Amino acid sequence: MPVLLASWLSLLPRAFPPHKGARLLAASAAVFLCPAAPARAAQALDGAALPVALALPFAGLLLTIALAPLLAPKWWHARYPLAAAAWALASIAALVAAAGPSAAAAALLHVFALDYVPFILMLFALFTCAGGLALTGALRGSPLLNCAILALGAAAASVVGTTGAAMILIRPLIRANAGRPFNAHVVVFFIFLVANVGGALTPLGDPPLFLGFLHGVDFFWPARHLWPATLGLAGALLALFLLVDWFFARRDGLPGAAREAGAEPPGVVGLVNVPLIACVVAAIAASGLLRWPPAFEAMGVAVPWQNVLREGVMLAAALASLRLTPAAARAANGFDFEPIREVAILFAAIFACIVPVMAMLQAGGSGIFAPILALLERADGAPNAAAYFWATGLLSSLLDNAPTYLVFFELAGGDPAQLMGEGALTLAAISCGAVFMGALTYVGNAPNFMVYAIARGAGVKMPGFFGYMLWSGAILLPLFALVTLVFFRQAPA
Repeated sequence: MPVLLASWLSLLPRAFPPHKGARLLAASAAVFLCPAAPARAAQALDGAALPVALALPFAGLLLTIALAPLLAPKWWHARYPLAAAAWALASIAALVAAAGPSAAAAALLHVFALDYVPFILMLFALFTCAGGLALTGALRGSPLLNCAILALGAAAASVVGTTGAAMILIRPLIRANAGRPFNAHVVVFFIFLVANVGGALTPLGDPPLFLGFLHGVDFFWPARHLWPATLGLAGALLALFLLVDWFFARRDGLPGAAREAGAEPPGVVGLVNVPLIACVVAAIAASGLLRWPPAFEAMGVAVPWQNVLREGVMLAAALASLRLTPAAARAANGFDFEPIREVAILFAAIFACIVPVMAMLQAGGSGIFAPILALLERADGAPNAAAYFWATGLLSSLLDNAPTYLVFFELAGGDPAQLMGEGALTLAAISCGAVFMGALTYVGNAPNFMVYAIARGAGVKMPGFFGYMLWSGAILLPLFALVTLVFFRQAPA
C-alpha cells in the first residue's frame, strides 16, 4: 500500500503545471515530514541485541536531509530519491543481517501499514486544502497589521498545520511589507510564531504531536496541557515583535494606515476548503475516540475500522478540494504537488531507517541508550522535565523535530497512558521542546526553510543560516529559560 501511494503521489506534479519555487518548497517540506516509526514496529525485534551500527543509517539520512538542501541544493533536488533509497536499503539490509528476514519484515510492515499511510494522507489532505485558501488585496505593513497577521497565523497553525498556515500567510505578509527599507525581522518573527510555536495545541499543528497521537496520545491532550506555555510564549513574542516593528516603522517613517487609498480590499478566495479542513479535523479526532474491531488483518497487522474511516475522509476531502477550489486560488499560492512527492519518498526512507533505533530505545536500561537515560533522570530516578525540554528542543533545532520527539518519547518509556497521567509533565516538556525549539534554526522545522526561501525570492534581505541563529538565540533562548522556570521546574529530589 505505501509503495502504491507513493507512486500515485509521484504522478501528481505531472498533472498540474509547475509554479516558481516549487522545488524549494519541496526541500523544506521534506525536512518537515520526518516521520513517526512507531514503537509497535520495534516489538518484533530484540533491541538489546541489536548492534549500535544499525542506528547509523538513520542518523546519516537525517543529516543528509538537514544539510544537503543548504550545502548542495542542485544536487539534492536532482538526486534526493537516490539518496533516500541508498540509506533505506542500507538500513534494511543491516537489519535483515542482524535480526533475520522474518523479524525485519514484521517490523517494517507494522511501520508502513499503521503509520506511513495515515500520516502521509493527513499531510496530503491538509496540504491540499490549505493550498486552496488564498488571501487577496493590498495592505500596508503597519506594526498593528503585522502583529494581527502573526497572531492569526499562530492561531491557524494548530488547525491547518504550521506548513499550511505559513503557505497561506507568508506571501500576503511579504507584499504588505515590500516597501519597507528593513523588513527581515517581520519574516523572522513569522517563523517563530506561525511556523513553530503556534502549532503546539493539536496533532494537526506540528508533526511531533501527530506522531504522539498515532502512538496513543489523546487528540485534545496537547490543548489541555500545553496551552499555558504556548499562550505565554506566543504572547511574549507578539509583544516583543510589536515593540521591534514599531521601532523600525518609526525609524523608517512608515505611514500608519494599514491599507493604501483606493487599493483592492482584503479578501479570501477558496473558502470551500474551510469545511473540508473541518472534516479532516473531525475525522482525526473521532479516530482517537472510537474503538472498533479490525477491518482486516494481514501478517499480524490489524487495521481497525476507525483508521479506514479516517483515511477515507482525509482522501475524500483532498480530492474534493482539488475539484472545487478555483484555479486562481492555487495560482496565488504558487501551489504545486512536487513537495508532497518528495515528502512521500523521504518519509518512506526515514520510516525504514528508524525501526532499529526504536527497538534499541525500547530496551531501556539494558540497551545501548542507557547512559542517555541516566542524564534525563533526577537523583531519585524520576524524569527530569527540564532536561527533557532542553534535550528534545536542542536536538530538534539541529536535526528535525518529528523524529527527535519520537526518540525522547521512547526514552521516557513510550507508554502513552503513563505519560498522559503521572508522566504528563515529562510529555509536556518533550512536546514543547520539539515544537518550540524547532524555531532556533532554518532546518529545525520544514516551514522555516520554506519561508526563508520564499522571502529571499521576493527580495527580502533575510539573514543567512548563522545570522538567523543569532536572531533566534538572542530572542528565543531567554524566553525558553523563562518557560523552563515557570512550567518545567521541579522541586529538589
